[in-house]
Amino acid sequence: MIMLDRILLTNDDGIDAPGLAVLEEVAGQLGREIWIVAPEHDRSGVSHAISLHNPIRVSRLGPRRFGITGTPGDCAVMGVCHFMADGPPQLILSGVNRGANLGMETVFSGTVGGAMTGMMLGIPSIALSQAFTDREAVPWDTARTLAPHVIRRLLEIGWSEEACLNVNFPDRPASEVGPITLARQGVGMIQGIDVESRIDPRGFEYHWLNFRRGRREQGPESDLDALREGRIAVTPIRYDRTDEAAYAALADKLPRML
Repeated sequence: MIMLDRILLTNDDGIDAPGLAVLEEVAGQLGREIWIVAPEHDRSGVSHAISLHNPIRVSRLGPRRFGITGTPGDCAVMGVCHFMADGPPQLILSGVNRGANLGMETVFSGTVGGAMTGMMLGIPSIALSQAFTDREAVPWDTARTLAPHVIRRLLEIGWSEEACLNVNFPDRPASEVGPITLARQGVGMIQGIDVESRIDPRGFEYHWLNFRRGRREQGPESDLDALREGRIAVTPIRYDRTDEAAYAALADKLPRML
């Protein structure tokens, strides 16, 4: 059975999020020494951002447990390059996010961003998310029960140093969940972004941004379809987003236009 020496945990829902508590339980079955570096507050939607223009302040909350004012990417950097500089972690786990991270939403996800920053630093990294239907009744026991086995299997198999893994658990009891399924990143459910404008008590205008979601055609072997079928979706993700078809078309036509 795999037992790692050091594991670093982070998330984007914040240091006090229930999903991080679940992840800490999971990591305790996989590693001897668990380090936690997470945002002090919810930083959902910050993607891979790191703080270049603002100082990062740290709250030491316990042995190997730190809350910071930065992003999930900052957390990965601070963990690997500062707090654990004497010996890097063998694995970074980011999550467990409240809600699935699928398709186009992975571009915005701080959970995925934390894992991708870990990958950039040369550490095997996995983002984990738990789908739900009722926000007040997230089935955390599904991720708590199944994640240790899933992570062990992935570590046994291994994956490219140029990718991190995005793992989504379906909104079902653990006993009803299907097998681990390798899935491609689909389109997801984002149909647009709405701007809701309001006036504050002092008469100044402010705005909320909200994703508008709906059904879309996903393509073959998509992460969303796997999750809808009750399976655990595992998707390798990398930084290179070059569109090969568009590249080929531009390579053919662009030189003739110059």
